[in-house]
Amino acid sequence: MTDHETYAAQWFDGSPAMRRIAADILEYGPIARTTLAQMHDLSAGTVSRIIADLMHLGVVRETGDDDTSTGHLPYGFEPKKRTGERGRPQSALVANADARTFIGVKIRGDGATAVLVNAQCQSPDGAISHVMAFDDRTPAGVTDVVARLVEQCRADAHEFDLPEPCMVGLGIGAHITDGVVDEATFLSWIEPCDLSAMVRAATGLDTVMNNDLDALLMYEHWFGAGVGLPRFALLTIGTGIGYGLVEDGRVVDHADKTFGLAGHLLIDPDGPRCFRGCGHRGCAQCLTNDSLADEYSQIMGTVKSFDDYVRDACNGVPQAKRLLMRECYRLGVMIGLVANLTMPIKVFVAGESAYVAGMEIESVRQGIAEYRPSRAAAVPFEILGSDWERWAQGAAACAIRRYVLGE
Repeated sequence: MTDHETYAAQWFDGSPAMRRIAADILEYGPIARTTLAQMHDLSAGTVSRIIADLMHLGVVRETGDDDTSTGHLPYGFEPKKRTGERGRPQSALVANADARTFIGVKIRGDGATAVLVNAQCQSPDGAISHVMAFDDRTPAGVTDVVARLVEQCRADAHEFDLPEPCMVGLGIGAHITDGVVDEATFLSWIEPCDLSAMVRAATGLDTVMNNDLDALLMYEHWFGAGVGLPRFALLTIGTGIGYGLVEDGRVVDHADKTFGLAGHLLIDPDGPRCFRGCGHRGCAQCLTNDSLADEYSQIMGTVKSFDDYVRDACNGVPQAKRLLMRECYRLGVMIGLVANLTMPIKVFVAGESAYVAGMEIESVRQGIAEYRPSRAAAVPFEILGSDWERWAQGAAACAIRRYVLGE
């Protein structure tokens, strides 16, 4: 942890085993004590003592139900049935989620979206996300908008009779080194900026910042579609192209990962020239909204927007339908390449235009099959929600992880 990363906020002081047990109850609950003991190869007595401490601290609680775990469990893990044991029936355990609240903020090129969530990254029933545009995209201007969004989320906590938020998570499309933004292309930032420290000073709340794709990966791993999966990949399509991988419960890290490494993979030799001006043809940039709008404009002989293209495809315009089939086929090729190289259990597709893939699933499957060995297993994939609230939840998930695990 660097000097500027000073996080005072932690749910409790405890051993690594205690923190891991608490994290697993958050991720997999409702869950039984015996299941936790088997997962960690700990004695029943050790787990019981840890649970007693966590209950005393208000971190977890019993559901009152019999010992039947109904949450997700790690992929391939089958808890052993208890035989020959005496004593009162156990009650399943869950996190005392509403004991803490967090704020997640997704920072985009034109504005930000913020959500208030509890310790299981769930918004209160009836709560809405808050959106605010940037009039000033400098670090100071962005900090001001984030601070105002934080105040709106604080008001939500008061309205729903929940605790004061204890931490802010920021998700931003940027290259980050040691917690400092080195470069944020969508905001035209080219100088280093310690945005988390600025937000911390403006709000008085401990703040953790992550690349937005990493944050989304963390959300899917802990609370979303990837719960229990030891290895999964995430592709995002929209303004840009993103790719990330979770392995053994952690986001695979590399200093260059936020430079869009997957954006120039060849997925269509006959595709358009790279929209980023690199000169080559058919790279994954052809899946971005701007590239698709340009390609559709050339097909139609007049200027068309991405929204025009999607609307025409929905209305059955032949040229738009053909481009949609080609776009989804290209996406399938990219999924197939990811599956061949990283061998994930599942591939997820997200991003602001991921919904388009759901309009032509069969073309996606054809693209996967084209570059997948015929004897290889089918690639499980899923199209996730593409709203900005999900990205904001990702930012909050990183704050929750920091708060629970202290790492």
